[in-house]
Amino acid sequence: MSVSQFQKEKPVDVWYTVCPVPSAISIAVGKGDLQQAFADSGVNLQSVRTHADRKIREAHYDQSQSNLFREGGNIPPLWSRSVGKDLKVIGLTWVDHYSAIVSLPDSGIRNAGDLKGKRLGIIKRPNDQIDHARATQLKAYLTALKHGGVRREDARFVDIVIEQPQVALQPDGSQLSSSAFSVSKLRGVDGFFLRALLQGHVDAIHVGASRVGLQALLDGHVVFDAGNPALDPLDRVSNSTPTAFTVKTELLESNPDVVAAYVAQNIRTARWAKANPAEAARYIARDTATTEEEVLLGYSSHVAEQLEPSLDDRLVGYLEHQKNFLLAEGFLKQDFAIADFIAREPLIAARKLVDAQTAERAA
Repeated sequence: MSVSQFQKEKPVDVWYTVCPVPSAISIAVGKGDLQQAFADSGVNLQSVRTHADRKIREAHYDQSQSNLFREGGNIPPLWSRSVGKDLKVIGLTWVDHYSAIVSLPDSGIRNAGDLKGKRLGIIKRPNDQIDHARATQLKAYLTALKHGGVRREDARFVDIVIEQPQVALQPDGSQLSSSAFSVSKLRGVDGFFLRALLQGHVDAIHVGASRVGLQALLDGHVVFDAGNPALDPLDRVSNSTPTAFTVKTELLESNPDVVAAYVAQNIRTARWAKANPAEAARYIARDTATTEEEVLLGYSSHVAEQLEPSLDDRLVGYLEHQKNFLLAEGFLKQDFAIADFIAREPLIAARKLVDAQTAERAA
């Protein structure tokens, strides 16, 4: 029985949210393909990001909303699972991305070894449930210090405090991105980093993929790139690598056909992106608050080829490495077994569905 036939008899509200990162689902929303996949099916797709209720909007982080799909950074779902939220990882992607420690050109900081004794700016969001950006920057700094032969205690971390919450406020309606994070919201924090560096409060800042343009704006020097593909992948693990695709367990158990259909659309769109990289880059630029040129600088010239979800043991191992780092640094409440966090059936079912549809069209 197809999703359409089944769900017309048994309608269900399904929620989704997606981070401002390269994502097949984000592209599918932008193209209208996700909505079309469930049109006239009895599945009522709703975005938590644009809802009037703050508690529902904050499900983007804590995943408290029932029947929720989420694709994006791995720290929020790891945090949610650690505090007892019942959700499963149904796919992972690895998108190479820029993750640089940047100093001013006249700072004298030329390499990672020069970070000894220096002040490293690190974001602090006291009004967000999950400070994923802080964890991400800490990981990048620690990787740089390790490669520079500098002890952690020989560098000083200086908080760059941003009081405004990231997801609690309702979008202003100006955003075009499928994630519903506007350019003003995503780029609005750039000033905090620029001021901290230019006013001499810190000696170096961390610049991620969506802010790759800050290096040029500052004429900054890349002290160390923690996203360099030449590094050990474990050193490159961050909030965005691997990206995590999750679903609430109650939806998986009550409507596995809906979950399989949703994942199948993810796969179809990922394959479309691979076949249409230039057009895919335009969607990615819109969804990450960057330009098309910056997509290739901040991510990779192969970014459109890296969007199809997988659950191979290598990616699952990277997710476990991230969990262990977050636990050791106090970002997670409780430990848990990664094996119990993974559900492989939806991806298997979705691949069969896509392959069958592909074969039918080719016949």
